[in-house]
Amino acid sequence: MTGTAWIAQRPEDMAGRADLAAMAGIEALQAMLRGEIAAPPICATMDFTMTAAEPGRVLFRGRAGFAHLNPMGTVHGGWYGAILDSAMGCAVMSVLARGQGYTTLEYKVNLTRALPPGTEAEATGTVAHAGRSTAVATAELRGVADGRLYASASTTCIILPG
Repeated sequence: MTGTAWIAQRPEDMAGRADLAAMAGIEALQAMLRGEIAAPPICATMDFTMTAAEPGRVLFRGRAGFAHLNPMGTVHGGWYGAILDSAMGCAVMSVLARGQGYTTLEYKVNLTRALPPGTEAEATGTVAHAGRSTAVATAELRGVADGRLYASASTTCIILPG
């Protein structure tokens, strides 16, 4: 997997998070891509990682595996939601000024087709609107090899002052 070089595995790996407030959102995301700040542990749990970040657009890649299957033996909807929410949330983060934070107010996921376990997929999160107090973003999850759309999503995030 390309992208994030260091994913937090222990609580002490998250210690540098206080430094995030001193950075603009895009600076923090790019520091994660360079491995200077640990990516959150959800990336290891869900087997996905951020691979690119620019203002208003963030990419994640991942593979849902055996650990992400539901009782029917298909990829659990929560895996789709986690990678799409991460891409959209980080896209919002990419447009934040120093000292600002965000959190998801709501998100919606549309599953288009079943993602075969082990298939490498890429989630592209894009900011549609960023205002003073809220931001709206969308995302698509596509197969890397086949380019097929597996899911799409939208979110509204609240922007938190420093």
